[in-house]
Amino acid sequence: MSNNRPILLVEDNPDDEALALHAFSKNQITNPVIVVHDGAEALDYLFGTGSYAGSSGPLPAVVMLDLKLPRIDGLEVLRHIRADSRTTLLPVVVLTTSRESLDLQQAYNLGANSYVRKPVDFERFVQVIGLLGRYWLEVNESSDASTRNGY
Repeated sequence: MSNNRPILLVEDNPDDEALALHAFSKNQITNPVIVVHDGAEALDYLFGTGSYAGSSGPLPAVVMLDLKLPRIDGLEVLRHIRADSRTTLLPVVVLTTSRESLDLQQAYNLGANSYVRKPVDFERFVQVIGLLGRYWLEVNESSDASTRNGY
């Protein structure tokens, strides 16, 4: 991939995490993948707080955000991302098993760039991750504001 900024994968389910990492590899997406397991850890990573205090680096190219997370749920993470000028333009793809129409509506109302239901079928999951990766890392043109260091 031409964009070597990391992908932030916010996923609390170890099986879904393993599938996503396998799917990135199978689709030859070589960007580093930073995995965090709850909403609080995602916000710490993005804003350089908590266990990520003192860390610096570029914002991720894209955040792949599960909704049903411990500590702080995905919708609240999205609300924080959009409320901060450092991350307001950061691409966020909601990647969830939720079939709740309210979740879909709220995610878009809060500024999600995309809402994708995780396919149950492994091969379809690999295909979807490949499409998402190619789009957000190769096709999409990022705003300068979404590439700045978030700290």
